[in-house]
Amino acid sequence: MKSHYDVIIVGAGHNGLVASAYLAQAGLSTLVIERLPTLGGASCSARIFPGMEANLSVFAYLISLVPAKIIRELGLRLELIPRHTASWTPVNSVNGFRELILPSRNPEGTQKAIAQFTEGKPDGRGYEKWLQMEAAIQSILWPSLWKPLQSRQSIRERLDGSALQAWQALIEEPLGACLESLIQDDALRGALFTDAKIGVSTHGHDPTLLQNRCFLYHILGQGTGEWLVPVGGMGTLVHELERVNLQTGKVTLRTSCEVTSIEPHQDKVALCLESESGPHWVQAHHLLLNACLPPEVIQGEPIGLPVSEQDGAAFKMNMLLKKLPQLKESQARPEEVFAGTVHLDEGYQAMETCYRESVERKLPKKPPCEIYCHSLSDPSILSAELQTKGFHTLTLFGLDLPYRLFVDDPVAQRNLAAERCLAAINQHLATPIQECLAIDSQGQPCLHAMSALDLENHLRLPKGHLFHGDLSWPFTDQEEQVGKWGVETEHPRIHLCGSSAQRGGAVSGIPGHNAAMCVLERLGHQVGGH
Repeated sequence: MKSHYDVIIVGAGHNGLVASAYLAQAGLSTLVIERLPTLGGASCSARIFPGMEANLSVFAYLISLVPAKIIRELGLRLELIPRHTASWTPVNSVNGFRELILPSRNPEGTQKAIAQFTEGKPDGRGYEKWLQMEAAIQSILWPSLWKPLQSRQSIRERLDGSALQAWQALIEEPLGACLESLIQDDALRGALFTDAKIGVSTHGHDPTLLQNRCFLYHILGQGTGEWLVPVGGMGTLVHELERVNLQTGKVTLRTSCEVTSIEPHQDKVALCLESESGPHWVQAHHLLLNACLPPEVIQGEPIGLPVSEQDGAAFKMNMLLKKLPQLKESQARPEEVFAGTVHLDEGYQAMETCYRESVERKLPKKPPCEIYCHSLSDPSILSAELQTKGFHTLTLFGLDLPYRLFVDDPVAQRNLAAERCLAAINQHLATPIQECLAIDSQGQPCLHAMSALDLENHLRLPKGHLFHGDLSWPFTDQEEQVGKWGVETEHPRIHLCGSSAQRGGAVSGIPGHNAAMCVLERLGHQVGGH
């Protein structure tokens, strides 16, 4: 490492690498510091099962919010493909088994499936109205995410008619009110509401409107809300970002390096780094933070970093299967249903019950969860041998399993949560999923579970929160922030460039882009977006 750079970035997750690539393209020397031995942070792939050649997307696994603009401007060779099936919602009830299979990119097929599933209820019209409101909000907000902040009032003043009604229903009022007025079927309500709960602990009528903010991050991507499969796994995004950074000749990437002290000054920022070779001081004109650092690391006056006490609520399980499981009652093929998002125990009222249980610090008896098989859409993450043998991956994402449930007895609670999530799968299978698990070279089943506490320990996410804290609106209610990039702190040389920035949630690269534009703008460069 040199002793001085134009910009130093702490955290080599995808946002940090997006920021460094933009800055390097503008000719700035950039140092990217990463605590872990590998790049990527939560956007990585790894062979987590000993002896098994399967590159699983360990944390994040689908892409929606990365703008085509970023892919194009950075020259990323990133292939994103649709899934054959959008979702499968199986329901066991006293009235018997029923299922909703929604195809991808087939509106007529979707409407037909909903009409059959809801058995004559007017939910088809309600669902269409819901999609129309989503589209209205998508067209308004999606193009604004990589531009300077607008005010809530200025956006709303430009709306009328149905667009204004959509704004009121999806942004100003608790999301549950609109959903309950349009959709009668409990299972369909739940399938739609999961976008408002993934990764956060909330409910339909939460007065904080956390559910509305979470919902926006899940439906805005590409202006359509479609979630796409990164060919090669999530690590492909990171490898491409590494490639475009290194080819500039202006970026130094340093892993296994800890930031122990940051000293902000009027004309520079100095950092003390700790690595195997010992402590080392470096300085830069600007510092970008793409990692959550303990407050004591930053010396001097507080710089106004965002602080959140919210619990992360994600529970992640990665599995490698030696075969796809057979279904118990479904008329569909496993290859069809597991290719999309499988909604398990995600009825609207059931999720309300599970939320209440988690608030009372009880592990939900039937936690809602979703599973998805990446290898059905993209077999390239498996070796040729595993493909030939019929192996597949399976990813599970649990809801209503917040951080607070795992603090007192982390291992036992994690195991119990995993057991209950597997039971959610098994209720719809002819044979238990455990019998389909591959066995690694050490004789262990290929199943790896992580609670929000594990995410905090590994990635240093506060309370395991995937979004680094409280999700922000994609606009501002503060007049002094209008025209800014949503990455600024109280120190003019220190900016956020990760999920804790405004408009920073999920895998998007948007806060990385916006932090780079903020720095370049301060240096007098012409940047887009105004």
